[in-house]
Amino acid sequence: MLTQNDASGIVSRVLACRVFNYRVFNCHMSKGQVESFARIALLPFAGHPDKIDAVTFDNISPTDISPTSNASQRWNNFVAASPWGDVMQCLEWGDVKRPDWQPIPLAIETNGELQATALVLKRRLPLGRSILYVPRGPILDWNDRETTRQIVRKLRGLARAHRAILIKIDPAVPSSTRFGNDDLSDILRELGFISSPDATGGFGGTQPRCVMKTDVAGDEAEVLTRFHSKWRYNIRYAAKKGVVVKTDCTRDDIETFHELYATTAQRDGFVGRPLSYFQKMLDVLEPQGLAKLFLTFHDGQPLSGAICFLLPPQCWYVYGASSNEKRNLMPNHAMQWAMMQWARENGCTIYDFRGVADESKTPSPTLPLNEGKGDQTQKVDDKSGEKADNHLQGLNRFKEGFGAQLVDYSGEYDLILNPRFYWLWTNLKPKIIAALKKHRT
Repeated sequence: MLTQNDASGIVSRVLACRVFNYRVFNCHMSKGQVESFARIALLPFAGHPDKIDAVTFDNISPTDISPTSNASQRWNNFVAASPWGDVMQCLEWGDVKRPDWQPIPLAIETNGELQATALVLKRRLPLGRSILYVPRGPILDWNDRETTRQIVRKLRGLARAHRAILIKIDPAVPSSTRFGNDDLSDILRELGFISSPDATGGFGGTQPRCVMKTDVAGDEAEVLTRFHSKWRYNIRYAAKKGVVVKTDCTRDDIETFHELYATTAQRDGFVGRPLSYFQKMLDVLEPQGLAKLFLTFHDGQPLSGAICFLLPPQCWYVYGASSNEKRNLMPNHAMQWAMMQWARENGCTIYDFRGVADESKTPSPTLPLNEGKGDQTQKVDDKSGEKADNHLQGLNRFKEGFGAQLVDYSGEYDLILNPRFYWLWTNLKPKIIAALKKHRT
């Protein structure tokens, strides 16, 4: 575990770097102010650089909208009816993110009808500052320019009240979608937003920029015809070999899922979330019908697990985990098919596999679809002898086998409210996170 002293030394080395320019973007802050900000904001997470985005805050003041009220159901119905709706814009998601984030719901109504909603998550920063984030929102008809301006004005007002340095949004609007003569980026630029400079990495942002979606409308036979023939075979093969998908999981099963998840994290090289996070997620979402846990077993041995979100007509495969054992039995194929059947039974016509790599930006050697290896990634050398990005590309191929089509969202956008602190957030944080992670490896 990285100690506070270790992290303090890393911060000092980052700040002392010759290329670290404090006056970029007119950031006229002293070195002492920058160091103070860095240590207060970042050092509490020295042992967990993957959790750098978690900061505690004071309790939210009472609100007339709660996940158990009629207003909450009306809110969620509005989100579900939008082609760009997402569970992360349902009010319950705010309770999942407590206490690290403070949920603040904003809405615009006309004659008692919702016109726009935004579940805003507030994170407190040092020096009385904060960040506002609207995950997969706001939700509205972007063709309605007046409502668009109104919701942005409300967001600005909220930001002033909470001394926010930025407002971050990432609506689930495909980049190809047009609103009159404009796309979403045109509309947001006119309102003062910029493309987020820290939306990088394999998935392109806080939420995945590229996802893959499968059409699950029609009867079962019709859905299966959209799959690659080998994937249909793998589903039958798993059943033939005795793989069982457990669809009536209880809270006790979350521990089994988390053990598989820890194995996956170690295998794929990422630092996962704690058990308590998944327990809270399902405690909040499952009673409302918004989430469900699935597990697969063979002869009593757990092989894979997944958590799905549900907001008809859409279903999302959000978290997945798998053992290193018996992967040749195709447990992931069986589990995905079971989750699609559950989604269909609950009125969904779209099954979203969530994040994938954007192959147009990170090309790799063309590989055959995995044959007989579940969702395992293949080790293939390119002409230079270097390994391809097998993990992300393997995810793409696995999802393509279910007939999924790539959807490229418009992206992540920031509305800058304090240039000095915004510069610190976008320039200092990535350097320290990278240094902390490097120190741990």
